[in-house]
Amino acid sequence: MVDTQTGLNRRGFLRLGGYTMASGALRLPKEQTGSAGLPKFVLFDAFPIFDPRSVKTLVASAVPDKANELFDLWRSRIFEYQWLRALSGKYADFESSVEQALQFAARSLQVTLMPSDAAGLVNAFSNLSVWPDVGSALPALKSLGVKLGFLSNMTERMLHTNLQRSGIAQHFDVVLSTDRVRSFKPDPRAYNLACKELMIEKEEMLFAAFAGWDAAGAQWFGLPTYWVNRMHAAPEFGVETEGEGSDLRELVKFVYERAGRSVSVT
Repeated sequence: MVDTQTGLNRRGFLRLGGYTMASGALRLPKEQTGSAGLPKFVLFDAFPIFDPRSVKTLVASAVPDKANELFDLWRSRIFEYQWLRALSGKYADFESSVEQALQFAARSLQVTLMPSDAAGLVNAFSNLSVWPDVGSALPALKSLGVKLGFLSNMTERMLHTNLQRSGIAQHFDVVLSTDRVRSFKPDPRAYNLACKELMIEKEEMLFAAFAGWDAAGAQWFGLPTYWVNRMHAAPEFGVETEGEGSDLRELVKFVYERAGRSVSVT
């Protein structure tokens, strides 16, 4: 998954196989004092929460002979289509981009997909499991009085479907899709959506990015940004976020430290 030349950009996001992470329990301190530096909202991209590796597994089942090639081209084209449409003003939402990119990848590789397989692959993005550390991290953040939300290129329907399916919807206070501004991150309008909808200043939020390019876009826009670097990728050139860690346990520790508190992670 790691692209040592560019970090977790559209190519680095392709390599989803082979990564494992142990889930950990968070033990909250009995006494908590102080609130300096505590954000009002922690906003997540979709993929620090939802694990996309299952999509690659489905590709392997549908086209075992060209699974890696199809998956890599499909994933890269999803983001290329989003960025192309954002720049050109020809908007189509995340789900449409997923479907169109799959069709392009299949044609390019001369792969024939059964309609049922194609529909299942597109729908896979609405049937994602959560990463192992999510179940303990979200309550730990909520215990601080922090509100949680999404700021994602996914449609709100996809986000809500994944939330309900995974049983974590109760932890989230807001679900924001860049579909509302008919664009995609890293368009500054996409990040400004959070300020507009939540009616708070940039400095009162913390954005948790999955991709290096998303961390760069949020940081350049002025959002305090934490990079949940699950793939241990190199950062985008010239970008330094407020914090970085390999999972949500590290994010929890970061937020607690900003609040002047401590938390034990095992």
